[in-house]
Amino acid sequence: MTPPPEPIAAAAALAAASSGADPEPAKRPVWSDEGDAHDGDGGDDGGDDSDGGKSDKNEWVEILKTVAIALFIAILLRIFLFQPFTIPSASMEPNLYEGDYIVVSKWSYGYSKHAIPYSPPLFEGRIMDKAPERGDIAVFKLPSDNKTDYIKRVIGVPGDRVQMINNVLHINGEPVENVVVTGEQVADMFNGQNGQTVTTLRETLPNGRSYQIQDFGPNYSLDNTPVFEVPEGYYFMMGDNRDNSIDSREQSAMGVGLVPAENLIGKAEMILFSWHEGASLWNPVSWFTKVRLDRFFTVLK
Repeated sequence: MTPPPEPIAAAAALAAASSGADPEPAKRPVWSDEGDAHDGDGGDDGGDDSDGGKSDKNEWVEILKTVAIALFIAILLRIFLFQPFTIPSASMEPNLYEGDYIVVSKWSYGYSKHAIPYSPPLFEGRIMDKAPERGDIAVFKLPSDNKTDYIKRVIGVPGDRVQMINNVLHINGEPVENVVVTGEQVADMFNGQNGQTVTTLRETLPNGRSYQIQDFGPNYSLDNTPVFEVPEGYYFMMGDNRDNSIDSREQSAMGVGLVPAENLIGKAEMILFSWHEGASLWNPVSWFTKVRLDRFFTVLK
């Protein structure tokens, strides 16, 4: 058994005294969270905290590194895999409602500069390009400013001729099949008065894709349009809420017009969460009183 350090130190002092030499002070180990180490001041017992300060600094460095790595991974996921969006308007009713929180797949159509935050001009066109299909719900950058995010349904692909005639969609000269699902009285979206009829129809595109649309009846401004020819590299987009959507039917500076393939961001896949109007991040009570549980994890068609 090793004797305690005090007798050893005393014996060393007596030996030094007998030899006429000055006794050398005993050194003791200093422990840190980096393992076994000696203090730079030679074992002073005066409560020096230099190692503690270094330890705190190292902890902050590790925290910052962890945060940076997490942000880097999140950015990579956002660019290459998924991006979340919230729906701010009624233009895609009855399939998407204001307050829906959706996930968009980024790989579905390949990647352009708009897949990257702030759309840096790193390259032109698309990488791993894959054309969207008629009926896809797509998120894209508004062509007039290349900044604003829009969400609409792909109706016309390159080579198509698209037209609205008496409130019926026509593609390549043929009317698109639609069947009335329901009709109900709602408040007029322009003056708030009751008595306006909104009709839900099931529309089926030539490729067999079927989905519901919402219509407020004839005689709206976009119920009759000229023929729109979709050139190569562009797509024709329409909202499912046909009389309350600014889309490719509107070719003016205030509209959407034809959408370049480069402006596509991704395909809307699923509604993750949904809240009624009035829900607020800063009002936790509204998280429960305004929630739409029936819309959680709804796959989009």
